[in-house]
Amino acid sequence: MSDLKRQPQRPSWREYQRGLKRPAKRVPRRRLVLALAALSVVLLCIYMGWPTTGATNVAPATAIIERPSEATPSIGKKDVQLLLSRVTPNDLLAEQVELPFRQQRFTVETSLDETLQERLIQAMDRKNSRYIGVVVMDPDSGRILAMAGFDKSDPQANPCLRSTFPAASLFKIVTAAAAVDQCGYSDRTTVRFNGYKHTLYKSQLKETDNRYTHAVSFGASFAESINPVFGKLGQLHLGKRALEEYGLGFGFNQDLDFELPVAPSHLVVRETPYHWAEIASGFNNETTISPVHGAVMTACILNEGRMVSPVFVERIMDPEGREIYTAHASWEQRAMTTRASTVLKAMMEKTVQSGTARKTFRGSQRDPVLSRLRIGGKTGSISNRAHDQRFDWFVGFAQDKNGPGKLVVASLVAHEAYIGVRAGTYARMAFSHYFKGHWAQQNDATARSKANG
Repeated sequence: MSDLKRQPQRPSWREYQRGLKRPAKRVPRRRLVLALAALSVVLLCIYMGWPTTGATNVAPATAIIERPSEATPSIGKKDVQLLLSRVTPNDLLAEQVELPFRQQRFTVETSLDETLQERLIQAMDRKNSRYIGVVVMDPDSGRILAMAGFDKSDPQANPCLRSTFPAASLFKIVTAAAAVDQCGYSDRTTVRFNGYKHTLYKSQLKETDNRYTHAVSFGASFAESINPVFGKLGQLHLGKRALEEYGLGFGFNQDLDFELPVAPSHLVVRETPYHWAEIASGFNNETTISPVHGAVMTACILNEGRMVSPVFVERIMDPEGREIYTAHASWEQRAMTTRASTVLKAMMEKTVQSGTARKTFRGSQRDPVLSRLRIGGKTGSISNRAHDQRFDWFVGFAQDKNGPGKLVVASLVAHEAYIGVRAGTYARMAFSHYFKGHWAQQNDATARSKANG
């Protein structure tokens, strides 16, 4: 993007580390949330001129209602988070929501595209799925256009906001970025492995070159999600420190700067070299992530390696119709170099063209909508320890070949006894529905412009 500063393609290791945020000392989450909530309300009351007596028991929305009508108040994102914490997320899934407080109403305008949201909700396979979460995002602004979720055990829950799903091969995105930046890889770099593509035995992690060795490009190993290639990268070339640093850069173990509550995605890298291989290839259940975070990671690839904060609330109006909060795009840390993002984008396109997502997007070149798009993605799949759920991921992007339109989707399905609608199918639906409407709006705007002379 034009407003992003380009960095050298391959910074030194020390330069890269200085550019990343480092995790602070961990504080018990419950204590931290309570302390921040209390502090935020007290500071808000002081700023707005309200009495602070008993402020820890007063929500920001209550205080705003008591604000004298002659001045226009203003609140920040932390206050919005506290305000919305009172509400079940599924009660906010509309373009405009009325929040009642003390017989008055605040108006919350969200970034959701209601027709897209409804399309995804109606298409959900509730029979064969334990969980479904589909997040659709505008990568330029971070605006969430859909956040469709289904939880068979809890109708009020939205899995899009749940951070306990195994990341599986989605973590190969992180490993690939580290390989490009720290090892000088490109999508054409030749890599070798022995054995099967989707196993990860210790014998496969040795630097072996014999008649049974397969030689492929790094791009093909990403597209086909070849575990031994990424396992060797983690164990022999990157190690614990690089995996932790790049995981942190991509937002693991950090709170998302988001209006709705999402626990941090989880990453722990132990001292064991084989564990580095497991982490790097996604061959474990301990590394976890939410669909919202999956969308943010994917947007980073289209944004030249820079993370953008997700946005759900466009603005909030008080009962008098005064605007008290407006969303702004917020850029976070750089997760990788511009070169790494370019390589990853090419490898994700290869995943759709000839890799693990090819069946999902079969026939797209003949589709009237999809044929006009550049589409890339990454799949992931892994069973839980009880083997009664099969987690199925697709994260990806679609970009207009002849215009500025872009879209990012992160889709997660936990299948039960039978495999139902796959995660990639929901992403394909989202791409098709969104761009069909997007181009129709463009055509209408052009027609109106011509009619008005």
